[in-house]
Amino acid sequence: MSTLRLGDIAPDFQAETTEGTIKFHEWLGDSWGVLFSHPSDFTPVCTTELGTVANYLPEFTKRNTKVIALSVDGLASHLEWIKDINETQNTTVNFPIIADEDKKIATLYDMLHPNASDKFTVRSVFVIGADKKIKLTLTYPASTGRNFDELLRVIDSLQLTANYSVATPANWKDGEDVVITPAVPDSDIPAKFPKGHTPIKPYLRMTPQPNK
Repeated sequence: MSTLRLGDIAPDFQAETTEGTIKFHEWLGDSWGVLFSHPSDFTPVCTTELGTVANYLPEFTKRNTKVIALSVDGLASHLEWIKDINETQNTTVNFPIIADEDKKIATLYDMLHPNASDKFTVRSVFVIGADKKIKLTLTYPASTGRNFDELLRVIDSLQLTANYSVATPANWKDGEDVVITPAVPDSDIPAKFPKGHTPIKPYLRMTPQPNK
């Protein structure tokens, strides 16, 4: 299949996970979602990542976002790996890990990396909106651990910009000023942005974050 693009509907699937059988869209419900893949179980960088996500779960939950991992190993292997993750990362893995031994889901989401291996998934991330559409894709090399602070920052931006006529500038963090989108004429700004705004250029107009 062709590569998934931003705005595409995230493909639905049924899968066995460490927390039972799920139907992906049904499992997501009205939540946002983060689906992230791992080359295989018992890999060092991914062990730290899964532990980090477990510790960050309250932050994802605050953002109405569910997290789910995938590896092409089986369920029994996942359950053994979770023991190592909990022990070494001082956490409790409290989200599902998909068992994808037949690589159907990895293929569906174009996670297989033919230049690296026809067996291992690359370390992909998909952020999926409550509308089931793909909002962000990222692919990391095996040597570089993912930055989950950045994922939370992106989710903050995506959820904000989905509801207001704004965009977020470089290095923006929740609570900082945002950019008024060019589609908003100057005449509409007072009504839309009662906190005021700062015109820097005709195309660059800043305003306090509207949902704070």
